[in-house]
Amino acid sequence: MRHTVFCVLSVLITIVLALVSLRYLTDFWLLSLVYSFQVHLSIICAVGAVIALFFKRHWYGFLMLAVATFLNIHGVIMLREFAGKPPSENAPRLFRLMSFNIENDNFENGGRIADAILASGADVVDIMEAEPVFAQLPRLQQLYPYRIGCDASATCDTLVLSKRPFARQEIRDIGELWKQRLVSISIDFDGTPVDLLFPHLSKPYFDDFQADELEDLTAFMKPHTGALVVAGDFNSSILAPTIQHFLRGTGLKTDFPEPTTWPVSAGSFGISIDHIFARTPLLIRSTSRLEDSFGSNHYGLVSDFVREH
Repeated sequence: MRHTVFCVLSVLITIVLALVSLRYLTDFWLLSLVYSFQVHLSIICAVGAVIALFFKRHWYGFLMLAVATFLNIHGVIMLREFAGKPPSENAPRLFRLMSFNIENDNFENGGRIADAILASGADVVDIMEAEPVFAQLPRLQQLYPYRIGCDASATCDTLVLSKRPFARQEIRDIGELWKQRLVSISIDFDGTPVDLLFPHLSKPYFDDFQADELEDLTAFMKPHTGALVVAGDFNSSILAPTIQHFLRGTGLKTDFPEPTTWPVSAGSFGISIDHIFARTPLLIRSTSRLEDSFGSNHYGLVSDFVREH
């Protein structure tokens, strides 16, 4: 019986470890979600290996434990790779950004979401799948008189609200799967012009569409050489090879550790698939998660930015 349990656990753990380890050989899109859960899966496999060793002390159990430990440590190292430099404590806040995928059929919570936006203290708000807050626009406009997105368009996805006027504004397509999934604006914050890009990427298991979107986003970023923020729903953690390639190629950084945003039911044990990135001279002082998901399948994020001197 003990031998049988050991063998069953070994087979299951080996399959999971093999799938996660394929990241070092291929960035195949069908495994992207598995790669995003590398830290979680490696912990589960390490615990499973310890349980297997309890039933039978065998060299293969120790091998599984060693591989799982390596994958876990390397996963944490990769997460830290994109941590931004912390700003000085006395640096004044330049602006606050809120980014939230509210889920497009979440109409019963539209009023509560609007309340959260108004109470957030954010200077700029990025709302994806924004239709549930359409009815709240009159009162949102009292605090956020400037907006772009969702203007009489059947393909509306992203709505951006601002307390300050836009120096430039544009809505673009990225990739070939969805339309109008990139909003680009520029705002002057007390003499510091900042470009802000708000993408909403497709899910990683939709063929190579997400990788194509990231290529388009990278190309679109090239003329933006100054202060830059990129925020939105990427539908992958930064452990996904496609996201890592994007970050290494653009020099974007994030807060570490990133708050987990999905799945909501997992709470703090989920993964971060919604991101707020910045590039110098901007630094992220902090990124926090909204305490309530307000009926969405994502948690929203709020980040404070300062200028590096």
